[in-house]
Amino acid sequence: MSVGFKVTGFRDMERALADLKRGTAKGAARRAIKKTLAPVAEAAAASPFEIAVTSRLNKTQARGARGDRGAALLTLYVGPIDEDGKGAPHAHLLEFGTGPRFHKSGKFVGAVLADPFMRPAWDQHRGQMLEKLGANIWAEIEKSLARAAKAAAKG
Repeated sequence: MSVGFKVTGFRDMERALADLKRGTAKGAARRAIKKTLAPVAEAAAASPFEIAVTSRLNKTQARGARGDRGAALLTLYVGPIDEDGKGAPHAHLLEFGTGPRFHKSGKFVGAVLADPFMRPAWDQHRGQMLEKLGANIWAEIEKSLARAAKAAAKG
């Protein structure tokens, strides 16, 4: 299934972010992306895992996500984590399920039925994602400019 959409205003947004200091721009973009992905995390919260929006991946996840970053300065992920804040290594087994498993002796030891929690959450919110992201980034840019103007007036 393919989805068509038209995006406008992102060049202006990119220019506005470029006018900010690099750290300020990254902070504004990070806050906007987290705010945009929050509904996905909330929709997936019915899973047995804690769902987080983060830029930190464990070594195994980072190895699998090598091609995700490209030339991006900022990449955030939404997904399950364990209590210790690290990636949940067995979450995919619940998301996608497993086939029947057997010991070498032939004894059947079970199968896990698929119980997706991330894909339905993503599908539910992906249609509005770019529109919300644009609005959130513009709001963060305006807040950053207001803070900078306030600081300049003080000092």
